[in-house]
Amino acid sequence: MTDELPLTSRSLPIALLRAREKVMGPIRAILADAGVTEQQWRVLRVLKEEGPQEPTQIAERACLLLPSLTRILKKLEEKDLIARRRDTEDRRRQIVEISDKGLQIIAANLAASIEQADLIRAKMGPDRHEMLLDLLAELHKLDN
Repeated sequence: MTDELPLTSRSLPIALLRAREKVMGPIRAILADAGVTEQQWRVLRVLKEEGPQEPTQIAERACLLLPSLTRILKKLEEKDLIARRRDTEDRRRQIVEISDKGLQIIAANLAASIEQADLIRAKMGPDRHEMLLDLLAELHKLDN
């Protein structure tokens, strides 16, 4: 084991950040035109894909910290993109669901988002793209 840091060109955290910016840069521009942030988009997508759920579940699935999600939910509610209600069985629990207006935001921007994803896939090649997704999923499952 060496005491030297790896070159930034061979640093996994930096490589992941660079890859994230390559992928998210164009999508961020699309979302800005739609009036939502990247984090708000992730929350809307989670709610569309998985249905109404508690904030802790949303935070986990959207890769957000709970305090950040609290602020994001407030903004989404102000924009009428989500609705919050008390759980009928446990009044202490809150359930969040996407609104019709939130669904419209996704529908209006889905084609452009998919187009960007398809561009990355085409540039990488389908096999390498799938391999990258598999490797990242494997990395996510590793125990710390």
